[in-house]
Amino acid sequence: MTFEIPAAPSVVYRICTDPKDRRAVRFGVMPRPRDVILVAFEGPDRYSFVGGLATRMNDLAQALAARGHRARHIFVGDPHLPPTEARLDGRLVLERWCQWISAYHPKDVYDGEEGKRSDLTRSLPPHLVEDIVAPAAAEGRLVTILFEDWQTAAAAVETHLLLATRGLRGAASLLWNSNNTYGYDEIDFPALGRAAVVTTVSRFMRAETMRLAGVDPQILPNGIAERYLAPLPAEGRILLRAAFGRPTFVKVARFDPDKSWLWAIDAIAALRDEGQPARLLMRGSRSDYADAVLGRIARNALSIDRISLPADAPLRDVATAIHGSEADITFLDFFIDETVLRALYAAADGVLANSEREPFGLVGLEVMACGGVAFVGRTGEDYAVPYGNSVVVQTNDPRELGAHLANLRGDRRLSERIRAEGRETAKRFSWTSVLDGYEAAWDAAARMGR
Repeated sequence: MTFEIPAAPSVVYRICTDPKDRRAVRFGVMPRPRDVILVAFEGPDRYSFVGGLATRMNDLAQALAARGHRARHIFVGDPHLPPTEARLDGRLVLERWCQWISAYHPKDVYDGEEGKRSDLTRSLPPHLVEDIVAPAAAEGRLVTILFEDWQTAAAAVETHLLLATRGLRGAASLLWNSNNTYGYDEIDFPALGRAAVVTTVSRFMRAETMRLAGVDPQILPNGIAERYLAPLPAEGRILLRAAFGRPTFVKVARFDPDKSWLWAIDAIAALRDEGQPARLLMRGSRSDYADAVLGRIARNALSIDRISLPADAPLRDVATAIHGSEADITFLDFFIDETVLRALYAAADGVLANSEREPFGLVGLEVMACGGVAFVGRTGEDYAVPYGNSVVVQTNDPRELGAHLANLRGDRRLSERIRAEGRETAKRFSWTSVLDGYEAAWDAAARMGR
């Protein structure tokens, strides 16, 4: 017997209900719907949205729901929002954890991090086992639980032990994914390896995990949301390019030493000194490292403006504000709406997404999807092809930016080809495509009794 369930708009998946059928097909065959639980610190609330982890988890959760899975995203949420919230007609459930602690730590999800980690390790496993896995097992459904990053590693181990005690270990596939090496010294990797399938997002991260932890993880790359592939109105790019008035680069990242902020500032100074004045539009995070970035701007005698606008400021207002600034550095001191951010990526001469050590490079892939020119680094960006779909920054010499700018501006066909190839690359990394590999890993984990 079969029935049809809605997925993404204009897409229908046919699902077999015969328990002997372990596979089904999209317009023929795809995996059966299953319960997929995502556990991470970051999530969709403004309070919980700090960096790339939130982007990964939010978009993955929505992609799972659109694919027909029963998705649940558990994260450290805003203490003023409901503990549980259903979205996408109930196909995605959000659970905000540690809210009683977050009430005392209003800055963001990482404010009071250690207390939240301890509480999640203690309180979440019983909820996962008794309230989610046990009822699903009673109905014959397999549950897949994906734990993300170091803060959830101990919770993964405790969940494994509790499932084994309850005789339910075979009812759940546990996976723990590493997006960075932060916190590795806090993880009991032998215990984690016994509890869950360990995965990570790139070859670079696999090598780092083997080197630092002695664990050989599977590689399951990040994906990007389908909405990033939607064509952008040409008017937005035209409007912004007219507002720029000179070579313009964009950098949106945490204020962190790994993000090559000082290289970016020095590169703008080097362009000025070479008689090629350029502008950097930058957006950072609340971090003490911001002082180091501002100090480097001052030491290079670069001028800086701050633009403050409402979070919902339309693109025309953003363009007007940029046009009114003649500074070398323009600090976009407001939450940038995603539609505006995509237009900035597409219009700029380049987006500086290169880092000293980059586990995957999600921003670079998002820039490609928008038709922008991504400047990426040399670590985790497995998708990058130098001067094929992106510009790969090969040195720590800030004068390298000027050489790339001269190449791109001197050969428009080169720039357009990189933008076009970047979009094709991004399509191959949409969650719709990447999830096939995830589902295969889940199937393998279930076969291995994990």
